[in-house]
Amino acid sequence: MIRKTVWIAGLFLTVMVATLLLSAASPRSSAKTPQTATAEVKVDNFSFGPATLTVAVGTTVTWTNRDDIPHTVVSTDKVFKSTVLDTDEQFSFTFTKAETYPYFCSIHPTMTGSVVVQ
Repeated sequence: MIRKTVWIAGLFLTVMVATLLLSAASPRSSAKTPQTATAEVKVDNFSFGPATLTVAVGTTVTWTNRDDIPHTVVSTDKVFKSTVLDTDEQFSFTFTKAETYPYFCSIHPTMTGSVVVQ
């Protein structure tokens, strides 16, 4: 009788340890899949809003032209350049390196902005 009790206790302990190890090794259903960060800049009334945007490395920034006339988004160091954006058209760029990226509208060079990537 004692042998059977010891054997059952050992089996129970083995099952409990195996269950703990498996649950620690397998992903939980509540684990979240990493999301790509996004941010938006509105082009309206001859300005970029916000004028300075701070984002994390890996963020995709989308500029949307809400103005009634065409605009562009061009980085001063030639890292990115949009085509001419008509009303409601968009341009997106993903920032993979931490630094400051000044940009402007090549049609209206007094329109300026910057993206600070940290």
